[in-house]
Amino acid sequence: MKVRKAVIPVAGLGTRFLPASKAIPKEMLTVVDRPTIQYIVEEAVASGIEEIILVTSEGKSAIENHFDYDFELDTVLQMKKKDKMAEELNHISNLIDIVSVRQKKPLGLGHAIWSTRNVVGNEPFVVLLGDDLVLSKEPCCLQMLSLFDEVHESIVAIQRVPMDQTGQYGIVEGQQYKERTYKVEKMIEKPAHGTTSSDMAIIGRYILQPDIFPLLEETEPGHGGEIQLTDALLKLAEKRGMYAYEFEGVRFDAGDKLGYLKAIIAFGIRHPELGDDFRKYIKDVAAGLEL
Repeated sequence: MKVRKAVIPVAGLGTRFLPASKAIPKEMLTVVDRPTIQYIVEEAVASGIEEIILVTSEGKSAIENHFDYDFELDTVLQMKKKDKMAEELNHISNLIDIVSVRQKKPLGLGHAIWSTRNVVGNEPFVVLLGDDLVLSKEPCCLQMLSLFDEVHESIVAIQRVPMDQTGQYGIVEGQQYKERTYKVEKMIEKPAHGTTSSDMAIIGRYILQPDIFPLLEETEPGHGGEIQLTDALLKLAEKRGMYAYEFEGVRFDAGDKLGYLKAIIAFGIRHPELGDDFRKYIKDVAAGLEL
């Protein structure tokens, strides 16, 4: 079955980015010239996804507005002959069909995904977390969809992390299926030091079978009183199998201040208009020539 829908949870409070995220959704903080959420949506579109389901909460209307058509702004740009900018904004509003589902209680990522069950329906779907930006030649989501066409089972994206950082992630243990791909045997959420020998950390890209929804409904609140997605994923792996895919590319945690700054530099030096000048400036700063 073709994967047509993508879920993007954006209901979080963004506490790691306070005070910047007090009045502005963290997903609307810009990396160079567009908000982080636009990069995520564009990745989904480039991967052939047909519909985006945003999981929102109070105070997140700016995200929905960003992808909506603004008649007044469009009119002003047309009057001022700013055709290129008007064309770009219209492109954003026509990127893809987007619907919103409200997460009524802050019960974690697992609950956010469960909230989309009636919109997703009985079909596999992609989950993309708004904190994770991936810079790659082929979109990370598309890489995973290519594997899904082969295995027809749920997939989690992974990256290798230093062993002293495994306690910050959900960790996968499993046997190699083929290059960059592993059959999941065990998943541990933020393992204590010394409890796993695996360095395969789950990042914010998933392809999930709809079987995940009843499992999420049965999952008891875990760490922090939240419904942990990892708990339901382990049950799903035991029920029908799951794969972990070590994607090709570089992932940036744009929900972390340092990760966000790294993303700005990585995307900035590749910008078609600003890249060359920005790269030169970075070199000058590193050499102590600029303050």
